[in-house]
Amino acid sequence: MTTGRNDDALSWDGDDDPTLDLGVSAEPDDVDPDPDAVDVDPAPAPELPKGYTAVGKGSETVGAAATGAAASTSVESRAERGPMGNGELIAVGVLGGVYALFAIGWIIGGLRLQGTAAFLVSSVGYQVSLWLAVLAPVVWFVTVFSLTRQSRAWVRLVWLIAGAVLLLPWPFIMVGAIGQ
Repeated sequence: MTTGRNDDALSWDGDDDPTLDLGVSAEPDDVDPDPDAVDVDPAPAPELPKGYTAVGKGSETVGAAATGAAASTSVESRAERGPMGNGELIAVGVLGGVYALFAIGWIIGGLRLQGTAAFLVSSVGYQVSLWLAVLAPVVWFVTVFSLTRQSRAWVRLVWLIAGAVLLLPWPFIMVGAIGQ
């Protein structure tokens, strides 16, 4: 009735072939290769076209195409950055919100000082400086985010925190939103 094997449903005809076992080859180990055979030099390491990077097992043996000095960089010297981690993503999101609030603070504080500033500077000069101040947090955030794409996470966060300290909306802090 049964063959006594517990896994009959998981087997195929020919599973008992000894050449399919790991470590067993079809040729016996005690057979010497042809003594008249000529030794052939091993094939040269494969080369990738310019712009491609080898990854995975054995990737260190694959070279880049020799089309110039720039193409001969090694895999280890390339600083390719993966996606942001959870902590960095949350920190960048919080700092992005802080920068958005700073832009709003510059608008509110700047418009509150508009009447007072009319005695000191021209109306056109004040409007230009107000809108430059409003755009400064946004420009800082986008610039830091784009220039630190290949940098480490802490470098990006240090530059974002430095910008948050530098770009405080002083008119909003000193005068306030409601009054003096």
